[in-house]
Amino acid sequence: MNKRFFFGRSDLTRSLWAFRREFLMVGFYSMVANVLMLAPTLYMLQVYDRVLASQSEVTLVAISLLTLLLFGVMAFAEWMRSRLLVHTGVRLDERLSTQVFDASFEANLNQSGHAAARSFGDLIQIRQFLTGNGIFAFFDAPWAPIYLAVLYFLHPWLGAIGLLFALVQAVLAWVGHRVVAEPSEAATKAASDAGVFLQGKLRNAEVLESMGMIQNLQARWQSRHQQHLSLGGRAQRLTHHITAWSKFIRYSQQSLALGAGALLVIDGQLSPGAMIAANVLMTRALAPIDQLVGSWRQFMSMRTAFGRLEQVLKDFPPRLATHRQATLAGELTLRGVTAGASGRPEPILRGIDLEVPAGTVMVIAGPSGSGKSTLARVLVGIWPQVSGDVLLDGVAIDQWDRSALGSQIGYLPQDIELFEGTIAENIARFGEIDSEQVIAAAQRAGLHEMILRFPKGYDTPMGEAGNLLSGGQRQRIALARAVYGDPALLVLDEPNANLDDVGEAALYQTVAQLKAAGKTVFLITHRPGAVALADRVLFLKDGLVQAEGPREAVVAALQAQRGAQPTATSAGALPA
Repeated sequence: MNKRFFFGRSDLTRSLWAFRREFLMVGFYSMVANVLMLAPTLYMLQVYDRVLASQSEVTLVAISLLTLLLFGVMAFAEWMRSRLLVHTGVRLDERLSTQVFDASFEANLNQSGHAAARSFGDLIQIRQFLTGNGIFAFFDAPWAPIYLAVLYFLHPWLGAIGLLFALVQAVLAWVGHRVVAEPSEAATKAASDAGVFLQGKLRNAEVLESMGMIQNLQARWQSRHQQHLSLGGRAQRLTHHITAWSKFIRYSQQSLALGAGALLVIDGQLSPGAMIAANVLMTRALAPIDQLVGSWRQFMSMRTAFGRLEQVLKDFPPRLATHRQATLAGELTLRGVTAGASGRPEPILRGIDLEVPAGTVMVIAGPSGSGKSTLARVLVGIWPQVSGDVLLDGVAIDQWDRSALGSQIGYLPQDIELFEGTIAENIARFGEIDSEQVIAAAQRAGLHEMILRFPKGYDTPMGEAGNLLSGGQRQRIALARAVYGDPALLVLDEPNANLDDVGEAALYQTVAQLKAAGKTVFLITHRPGAVALADRVLFLKDGLVQAEGPREAVVAALQAQRGAQPTATSAGALPA
């Protein structure tokens, strides 16, 4: 039975189930602490009904020392369960953080819309709930019937009153959840949407300021912000109403319990000590339920976070990459490859068949929107919606161990992204820095002299250099990052888009060096000058291969289709 329960659950549930012994120990210490919570009540009964009646100082000292001992044991139990829960939360984070990291970025890579930061926030929320007061309410709540039973033992009417208020508070908690949950979730979502909208615009502050777009976008943000305020205000009003009723019930319970006890004392059915003890005991009996009411919203938020995290871990499990190879040759084969995108009915690429031997330099050309950048992502194995076979050295690219494959691939995307850290760290891909290879990569990209002109050289933080670098210089740093480590396969997507003549000449020299070294290079470009370096040319249009083959043959065929006389292919001319 336990095996079926364990293996039928999600990764997140199994991770929590792995700490079942710790939770059982927390339950044990909760039992000790809650049983010893009766000590003040028993002490009060003994003082009022025995010590005051007997006037015995010895009895008072004895029961006081015993009570202090019980308080010490209770404090130790409270400390131990808190320590266990904190330790469990840290270990749960250590157990899941790597998997959450991988799953979150896999989700972003697959364009699922699930933000990496939200997954880590969900994990933190679960951990904080497991180490906060909310979880104590769940461990303490089962002991409320014990306190009610003691009340019933003192007098049935007191037990009945305690049970009545317990039911009222439970109903209030349920009603509060039903009333507040939906408006709170809507307000949280509206706040998140407004924040994301604003952050996205702040990243493009220069464009907004230069073209006078700030006021227009401010009006749109204001609309989202007002919606957040409206929904948030409604949720807060409802929460305050529930809180007010909860306080009314709590104060009424305390007063009515004391009044009922006084009436029983007047009737001779209860001693004064039992009356006071019953009042304290009833407050203690209803405290876990009151705590549940207070932590219910936190619990619901945790449950929502648990569901989101459980789903992303289910949708993006760890890759079962089994193929590792010391060196990559760089041979690429595509068979019937079709690539699509969510929300787009027609595929971007359709039926691509390609055989590229290792050591080939292939130029990929075609008009804008023909699918060149999508093909680049397919070649390096990062496009999510792909059917057909993409084979790298005869092995499906998704079967490669990415940590082993990544160092042997160089990729330069159209949108250059340099990361926080030094120039050397960016070029070295944030791995262990090999100074010789960093300098060699920078020299290949024509960057070395420029970097040396910075006061800190290769140790210049990108935060400082970012404002000093032109678009072409940033692109050349990204090119140096792509060629770092002498990778066998390079995919360069519009690497000369921001380069001047000097930079473009450095690029062509780099490609020529890679070609001489026997590297496989895919060069996506609109500029005809790069064709002279190509062994083969692939021309795409509307996601279909229009021509593919040796450079001279493809150039001649495309020129013939346009009705032009073939020109010298050595010039690398490619029809626009």
